Amino acid sequence: MARVTLNQILHQLESLEIEELQQLNQMIQKYLANKEEEAVKQAAFHQALIDAGLVKHIKHPLYEPITERKLIQIEGQPISETIIEERR
Repeated sequence: MARVTLNQILHQLESLEIEELQQLNQMIQKYLANKEEEAVKQAAFHQALIDAGLVKHIKHPLYEPITERKLIQIEGQPISETIIEERR
């Protein structure tokens, strides 16, 4: 999905004027600088936790795209009622 969005943005760049491209460039540079600053702060925080002995290592979660969940149809009574009955 991100690849499609990137391709759309790149395609739209062709329609921008030079001034608009310069403004876009400035905004992207500011955004990147902020992201880098956040990453440096986070790394310093993690290192401080390790140095203080509060943690041994930092685990970085794996971000997997959430797929859209589809409802399924079942026959009979609702699942919640089945669970309640089985717990009795």
